[in-house]
Order: sequence, then C-alpha cells, then structure tokens
Amino acid sequence: MTNLGEYDNSWYKPGHPVKRWLWYLFNILFFKTSLFPLYKFKIVLLRLFGARIGHNVLIKPAVNIKYPWFLEIGNNVWIGEGVRIDNLAMVTLGDNVCLSQWCLLLTGNHDYTKSTFDLMVKPIILEEGVWIGAGAVICGGVTCGHHAVVTVGSVATGALEPMGIYRGNPALKVKERVIQ
Repeated sequence: MTNLGEYDNSWYKPGHPVKRWLWYLFNILFFKTSLFPLYKFKIVLLRLFGARIGHNVLIKPAVNIKYPWFLEIGNNVWIGEGVRIDNLAMVTLGDNVCLSQWCLLLTGNHDYTKSTFDLMVKPIILEEGVWIGAGAVICGGVTCGHHAVVTVGSVATGALEPMGIYRGNPALKVKERVIQ
C-alpha cells in the first residue's frame, strides 16, 4: 500500500532556496503573466538565472518555467503562450524547435510501484526542428529525434524517431514527416 507519510525527496536539491525563491518571484511577475510581452527582457532574465539560450528565441506570454538553470535553448526557437516547462531535470531544445501553446514538458514523476511514491526525474531532449503541438505532453526521459512532430493533445512517453509524426496517448508514429 502507498504511504505518503513516508515520502522523502530530500535527495533532490534543485538549487539554493534563495535562488529558487527569487526565480519564483520573477517567473510570476514576468513569465506567467499575460501582460508582459517584452521578449528580449525574458531572455535576459533566463540567462541571469543560468539558462543557456541561443539567438532569435521567442517566448510568448503566460509561460511557466520551473528552473531556468536546467534549461538549454538553441537558435530560432518559439515557445507558445501558456507553455509549461516543468524541468526538475535538464530540458534541451535544439535549433528551430516550436512548442505550441499550452504544451507541457514534464521531467518529474513518481514511482507508483513503491509504497513511498519516490520522486523520479529524467531529462527531455527535443532535437533540431521538432514541433510539439498545442496541448501535447512530453514526459521525462523522452528524446524527440530531429524534425519529429507530436500532434495536438498527444502524450509522448518514449523515444521518437527523427522525421516521424506522432499522435495519440501514448503517442504512436502515424507517418513520416516530409518537408519541402
């Protein structure tokens, strides 16, 4: 039986508490709000908090980023409105990646096979040219091969091949992506 009273994630140290508190404040004021469209300022803040970010990155309003020090973004990346990057582990977005509105990148989960419901964290890698559709979920441990597509509302739980188009829950390959 599950006993949440024995839950202990004290091994997980995502950063100094003051740094986390300051980031939570800046995240609320400048990222999660729909009232702050100054894209370049957001990039400056993310870099100040340890994110590695390339050139020509567009971050729309109402985006929620858990820990920028676990974030690497390539060049020409679009992050749509309402995207949530719940990065308890490293999230890497390659060049020309598009995260459509309201999608979720989720690096943490719990081990439901253990009575203590242990925290599990795994990185996410989205290689060059990946497109994540609106409302899609990418789970921890997933690598999306270059130019793969995860369609609207789909849930990726395993590795995705390059140039594949994936749909459903769990996301299954439905065809090859052709770029002209």
